[in-house]
Amino acid sequence: MFGQILVEFLFRLTFGVAAAMGVTPSSQVTSGFYRIHLWVLMGLQTLAVLAVGSSQSTFSPHGKTIVWQFYLAVAAAAVCYFGAAIWMYERRLPGKIAIWLVAGLALAGCTVPLLETATKPVAFQYADRVTSGLLLGLVTTAMLLGHWYLNTPTMKLEPLRRLLNLLGAAILARTLVSAGGLFGHINDVGENAITLSWLLFYLLRLLAGLAGLMLVVIMAAKTLKIPNTQSATGILYAGVILAFIGELTSQLLSAEAMFPL
Repeated sequence: MFGQILVEFLFRLTFGVAAAMGVTPSSQVTSGFYRIHLWVLMGLQTLAVLAVGSSQSTFSPHGKTIVWQFYLAVAAAAVCYFGAAIWMYERRLPGKIAIWLVAGLALAGCTVPLLETATKPVAFQYADRVTSGLLLGLVTTAMLLGHWYLNTPTMKLEPLRRLLNLLGAAILARTLVSAGGLFGHINDVGENAITLSWLLFYLLRLLAGLAGLMLVVIMAAKTLKIPNTQSATGILYAGVILAFIGELTSQLLSAEAMFPL
């Protein structure tokens, strides 16, 4: 189970970061940002390939998920490599196409397991993966972009503000999915099945990955009004940690549940 959670987390993170990079205007951000972070995504997908290969006996009872995730991760890593080469020559349109292709491959990678879990509500499961990936990707990309301002302090702040606005919207969407999943889960198992340990984990998921992260977004947005990108980046580092804790806890809680939590 833990191997599948790791692989799916890597796909979600790659999808979200690529999508966030895709909506970041290349006319206001230097090409090096896209090139370097495509290499980062290539590393994430290489790790996904290794994780899939080392967990073959524990993933899917049918094996189809393993095969598809393996090839999707290989394809995403290859596109990241060629995309980085494209950005080296500052070809914006082909570079953005490569980024969105990475996002599509990664999204496919984290939704492939749904083909073998027909008993779970499909709409909820797709919403879970999309909102989770966007939340992870937007906060990570916002942090990376904030760090990039230290290298290129003359860049405008609008791209970072846009990512923070989108991150706020992603947190709200994620909260709705989680609340709907909680309601469905309680109806499915009954209130008596909710244990203290489960409740503590869910509170960790709620306070760290949703409420805490929203507070981070508000603090970072207010810091940019000073403006102080270095302090905002430090705040976003904390946001990345909170998002990772919240989403990994969500995956653990949702692994055996009918609804995403």
